[in-house]
Amino acid sequence: MKRLAFWLPPLVWMAMIMWFSTSDFSAENTGSVLKPLLRWLLPGLTAPQLDAVHAVVRKSAHVTEYAVLAALWFVALTRERGLAPRRAAWLAFLVAVGWAFLDELHQATEPSRTASAMDVAIDAMGALAASTIGRHGWGRALDVASAGFLWVAAAGGAVVMALDLASGVAPGVLWLTVPAAMVALVLRRRAGVLARRGAVTPTP
Repeated sequence: MKRLAFWLPPLVWMAMIMWFSTSDFSAENTGSVLKPLLRWLLPGLTAPQLDAVHAVVRKSAHVTEYAVLAALWFVALTRERGLAPRRAAWLAFLVAVGWAFLDELHQATEPSRTASAMDVAIDAMGALAASTIGRHGWGRALDVASAGFLWVAAAGGAVVMALDLASGVAPGVLWLTVPAAMVALVLRRRAGVLARRGAVTPTP
């Protein structure tokens, strides 16, 4: 019973994911429920905006369901199998991504659903987030996420600025955000170096 308590949740959740990929949860069917609710919550939305919000909600569901799947497998692998967090995190991530591929193949057989490589990538993002949190804890995961955000803001913003300048468009607020992100990255790196030096400095 103890072993079943760890293995059953991820297996049941995998079955639920397969059910979510049936025609019952097609965009048309979820739209008949969600769009009236969204229209009530956000009455100012136009029809195209409503479709866009509905699409975001559906993609967010992809991230959530595969984050949950990876988390359930991580718990089972660490607590029942006794694997180290690093190995369990990788295995949980690989199982979730493998199931995402199978899920998309299943959707390809459903008349009102389609397979999408982009959905697999979105699913993998959710699984990666949960696996990272499982391996490093919330503090480290948030640190990695903030560093990634700063790199995107700095590098991505710089590319957008270059394209804007090349096409004669004013970069606007990017003049502030890109240098700010670069400065933040430099400060983070400097703080990390100082912390490592402090950790290895022998006490008198």
